[in-house]
Amino acid sequence: MIGTVVEWYEFFLYATAASLVFGAVFFPNAATPLDGIIAAFVTYAVGFIARPIGGIVFGQIGDRFGRKHTLQVTIILIGVATFLIGCLPGFGTIGYWAPALLVGLRFIQGFAIGGEWGGAVLLVAEQSPNRSRAFWSSWPQAAVPVGNLLATLVLLAMSWLLPADQFLAWGWRVAFWLSALIVAVGYYIRKHVTEAPIFLETRAKVEAEKAVSYGVFEVVRRYPKGVLKAMGLRFAENILYYIIVSFSIVYLVTVHQYDTSQLLLALLIAHAAHFVVIPPVGRLCDRIGRKPVYFAGAVLGATWAFFAFPMFDTLNPVLIVLAVTIGLCFHALMYAGQPAIMAELFPTRMRYSGVSLGYQVTSIVAGSLAPIIAAALLQRYDSWLPVALYVAGACAVTLVAVITLRETKGASLRAVDEADAVRFALPTPAAGVRS
Repeated sequence: MIGTVVEWYEFFLYATAASLVFGAVFFPNAATPLDGIIAAFVTYAVGFIARPIGGIVFGQIGDRFGRKHTLQVTIILIGVATFLIGCLPGFGTIGYWAPALLVGLRFIQGFAIGGEWGGAVLLVAEQSPNRSRAFWSSWPQAAVPVGNLLATLVLLAMSWLLPADQFLAWGWRVAFWLSALIVAVGYYIRKHVTEAPIFLETRAKVEAEKAVSYGVFEVVRRYPKGVLKAMGLRFAENILYYIIVSFSIVYLVTVHQYDTSQLLLALLIAHAAHFVVIPPVGRLCDRIGRKPVYFAGAVLGATWAFFAFPMFDTLNPVLIVLAVTIGLCFHALMYAGQPAIMAELFPTRMRYSGVSLGYQVTSIVAGSLAPIIAAALLQRYDSWLPVALYVAGACAVTLVAVITLRETKGASLRAVDEADAVRFALPTPAAGVRS
């Protein structure tokens, strides 16, 4: 979880900076401030486009060589890219090279994150007891709001300590430079984690039986429905999250000229609440099942924007904090159980590839485009209503995926492997290792 906090700190730091400063620093020639923000969000989307590529590459590596070593590589990659973003000169200094280099570094960030999520959640899910897998594997999920909280906290501190012109000139860069320190901590921790016994056993079987294949192409060929279900589950969750944490900033700053420091403080409180809520929701998934909790999250998520934007329009700080916090609590109902559900969709020999593919490919059409689509809708219609309808439509897609899902509460990963072996006439894993 701590290693994952580091990576998400760096990934979300870019999202917040794109909302607040990148438009002015790297796209100052935009016709309007909103155009500059949209341009910044396009570079932000590049990271999402890179994520499935990273998921494919690291999924293949992780299924063959292990989750631990893959995670060590990803944390170094994203750390270097993030530090260099903080060093980039602005458009006024090197012209179009500035946004071009920003795009390149953002691509590296996304490529590393593409391999991060699957490895992190599987290290936990594959070592968790069957009866509590959703609870334990929700902890790496809880790293997401902690990473976002840290990114927001650093930018909030800099915006408080510095005048607006100095924050825009260099203050935001400090948050990116800090990545060098926290990457060292995360890398040290990841050197000392261990692989799950079920993975080590399966890898030995794959090496002994060369006819047994693994990886991205195998999972698409053998488990296409599993990949599609994973993508459907991810769709609304991903869109809702980025509308809440990214587009809400754009809406309040561009429409209402809301104070940046107060807005960052509101997000800070909401991220803390999100972190607190995720593990109990994971426990709930173990008690009453994955499907009912996920279904509730999709239904409630569809309603969020219809009451949240009127709450934003009041400009009441308490209501703004409440709106964002409620949205992230709705999001947690979908997010907490996601690792357990996706792990239970695929056998061990191709699990890293399966969960990474389903999770990361969806990011291209979901999270990467959500702030861009929302900003364009706001610019075109000058109203939040089309954005609310967009979120509700995404939730409808996820509801269909939830309905088609088989309940897997308490499922054994060993049983999943055995069913895979029977279905495709593979060697059956030896008994005796708890999954």
